[in-house]
Parts: sequence; structure tokens; C-alpha cells
Amino acid sequence: MTSIQMPQLGETIVEGTILKWLKAEGEEVDRDEPLFEISTDKVDTEVPSPVAGRLTKIVVAEGETVPVGTELAMIDSGNGEGPADASPSGAAAASAEAPAQDADAGAGTVAPDETSDASLAPAGAPPAPAGASTSEAPSVPDRGPRSQILSPLVRRLAQEHGIDLATVSGTGTGGRITKADVMAAVPSGSGERAAASQPAPSAPAQVAPPSIGAGAAQGETVEPLSHIRKAIATHMLASVNETARAWTMVEVDVDHLVKLRERAKEGFLATHGVKLTYLPFVVRATVDALKAFPAVNSRIDGENVVTPRGVHMGIAVSYDAGLIVPVIKDADAMNSVGIARAITDLAARARAHQLKPDEVQGSTFAITNPGPYGSLVSVPIINQPNVAILALDAIQKRPVVVEGDAIAVRSVVYVSMSWDHRLLDGEIATRFLARVKQNLESWDFAEDLGI
Repeated sequence: MTSIQMPQLGETIVEGTILKWLKAEGEEVDRDEPLFEISTDKVDTEVPSPVAGRLTKIVVAEGETVPVGTELAMIDSGNGEGPADASPSGAAAASAEAPAQDADAGAGTVAPDETSDASLAPAGAPPAPAGASTSEAPSVPDRGPRSQILSPLVRRLAQEHGIDLATVSGTGTGGRITKADVMAAVPSGSGERAAASQPAPSAPAQVAPPSIGAGAAQGETVEPLSHIRKAIATHMLASVNETARAWTMVEVDVDHLVKLRERAKEGFLATHGVKLTYLPFVVRATVDALKAFPAVNSRIDGENVVTPRGVHMGIAVSYDAGLIVPVIKDADAMNSVGIARAITDLAARARAHQLKPDEVQGSTFAITNPGPYGSLVSVPIINQPNVAILALDAIQKRPVVVEGDAIAVRSVVYVSMSWDHRLLDGEIATRFLARVKQNLESWDFAEDLGI
């Protein structure tokens, strides 16, 4: 018999919620076949079985939140023996390695169209932060002191309610403080104030947004908000409430890029195994501008400004339940081919629910791509803790004035950016976008693609 345990899917992840069992008791399961779906405070993902056999017992029901290492189920592998505590974390890591994005919400996404990298992936992926269940973790064998291990959800709730965690007695395994412990310490009547409070910059909030409406009229249907929509709503409201958002736009002549892509796309697919879209060009041009204007790549941390050395590019990806922003780590070390491969990989695995929590955090800047849906001008919401987000809208043919005051039909696009006026000013934001525009209009991307 093999014990299936809650896997460790990230360094900061200490608990997870069982969203759905993909196999019922008594059913056969193959090794590496998806066994259950879990939600952490960072991402939702499918977890594959580490062994083949028959699922004999489900210990933790759907909707329950339990610590990492908790026994979830038992599988009879048929050999009469088996590791007592086989965790699916290794198999999960093997099938779930994907670049990841703290979801900028409100903005557009990589879309299923030739002009976006979403066309490279099947539909269906998890959005940014996932809400945790209110279920209390069942008793499990003590695997060492956990009293100092605090989940991001617990830390955020304590901050929102002004609770000193040193005064809270933990009822979790080894004295670990759980969500229920924090909520039990909240003074009566503070719930509404907490719902309106803002989450910590590093961990999007998990609480549900305020209720809207008074019920359903005749002929209407009512269903609860999913935990994904709650998390997105809270994250977006926090960004709107906390940032001083401003917005700037430039028009970019991409006629040569349209012709380059049309000429190179078949050979690029044959050579590299991924479709060539416009997004890698935009990412490359943006990375260069971020290196020239590092303030746009920074973040606010209390009364400090933190500027990282590298560029970790978040790419908004849509799926059936919402959107997520996986992150291309160290995008400044890649050429257009590497970026195209990374976008394809992250979009595909995001929609397949195969992202790990660590892969949807750490972005220093984000790009959203609503153009394939027909959007001409977008005003995206900033994906905190980033201080800016860039939007790529639809490429269209328009008459423009070219050199010599002649009128010509060219492929042009509006590229815009929402930015946080607390850190950036109009001069920097405009010069940054001008640099992106100059790069897109003047760079020889054919050389970058090796053609």
C-alpha cells in the first residue's frame, strides 16, 4: 500500500486545498496519471499519481485544506509492499514545470490566435492566487514543529485584522497557526473592514469580495463565485485601491514585423517546433527598455524601492476560469527564439493546470495581449507588486504619413502602459514607451531569429 500525501509545491507553500478527486475509491490509476486537483495560495494544479494501482481509500475530502505531508489517500500498487509515505510531489514537479505570472488581472491575455502565443496551447489553466478553504486541517502525524511556519494566507489575515500572531495559540499540527486560529482571534464586527482591506504586496488576498446584488429574479440563475474569481477580484481591487494608476500610449509602425512574420513563420515552426507570433518581439523590445529605465522594472516595498538585477517577465494567459500570469524568469538573458519557446511552454502548461506555485510569482514587469480579441486600446490594471504593465492591442492597417509627407497604408498597433505614479512620473513612462517603440520599429529581428 502506498500513502499519497499533500505535496510540497513551493518553498513558501505549507498547505493546500483539495479541489477535486479525479479518481474515485476503487478505480485504477496509472503512474503519472492525474489523481487530484489542489489549490494553494499561489496556483491551482493537477497532481499525478506517483504509482500505478487501485485507489483504495480517500482520506481528505474535496474542499478540505491540510498541511503539506498530510496523508490524502491510499493506493494498492498490487505488489504487497510499497513506501509508507510516497508523496506525489516528485511526479508533480516532473509534469508541472512551467514558467509562471501573478496575474495581472483586468488586462487582456495571451489569446488563441496567430497573433498571440496562446494559439500554441490548449484551453484551460489556473489563474493567479487561489483562495484557501475555511476547512480546518485534520489531525496528522507530527512531523516536527510547525509553530513558526506561517502560510501567506495566515500572515495576510493577521495583517488585515491587526492580529499579533505571537498572541495566537496554534491548533494545527505541532502548534502551527491556521486560518481558523486567526479568525477566532478577530474582534467581533471587524469582518466588513477586513473585506475592504488591502493585501500584502507579495501575496494576493484570498478573501471574497463584497457581495453584489440582492438575489435572483425569476428566470435568473445563481451560482457562487469560484475561489479563482474571488482571488482575482480581491487582487484587482487591491491594486486599484493602492496604486496611483496613470496611463500612456504610443502608436507603433510594425509593418516590417508583419512582413517578417509572414515570411518566416513556416520555417520557424519547422525549425523550432513553436509558432512565431508578435509577442516575442514585443518582449525583447520591452526587456531592452526595462534595462535602460530600471525604475520601471522595480517595486515599492514599504518606504523603499527595490530594483532587481534581472527582468522576470509576466505574461498574462487566459483560460476557461479566468487568467494567470506565469513568469519568464531572466527574460533579459534570452533572444526571440528562447522567449517564443518559453511563452509557448508556459501558456500550454498553464492551461493544462501544470504550473507550480513558484512559477506564478516573482515577476518584475508584465505584458498583456488583448489584441487578438479585437481590442484597439486597453487600460490594464497593474499586477502588483509591479509598478507597470504594458498592453499590446490589435495590429491594423491604417493610412499613415511616412517620410516625404506621403500617405501610405501600414500595419500599426497601439502599445500602452498603466503605471504607478507613486514611483514613476510621466517623463520616465513616456521615454520608456518611446524606447519600446523605437526598438520595434528599428530592430532587425530577422537576425535575432537567425534567418
